[in-house]
Amino acid sequence: MPFLELDTNLPADRVPAGLEKRLCAATAAILSKPEERVNVMVRPGLAMVVNGSAEPCAQLVVSSIGVVGTAEENRGHSAHFFEFLTKELALGQDRIIIRFYPLEPWQIGKKGTVMTFL
Repeated sequence: MPFLELDTNLPADRVPAGLEKRLCAATAAILSKPEERVNVMVRPGLAMVVNGSAEPCAQLVVSSIGVVGTAEENRGHSAHFFEFLTKELALGQDRIIIRFYPLEPWQIGKKGTVMTFL
């Protein structure tokens, strides 16, 4: 169950319409997870600094069970997410940061319990 949070200082009118749905589909393909299990949040218009500069930028946080736990996995995921984000947001790679967080099933609540028991 991947969770993606895309923060950017781009104003909402510079974030392409439907980005959250395309990011959801791309994430499903990149992480080999069903699209109906992917959760995406896009937050535009934030006060942000990346690499010491407030020029247009973005930060993507990717949290998931079982698919973001190694450097080797994340190197491949990073390449695919960078390709997607540079195209969609028209930002250079030096203006995007990605953070990966592995999750355990007991850290995600759903349907009145945690994923461990579903």
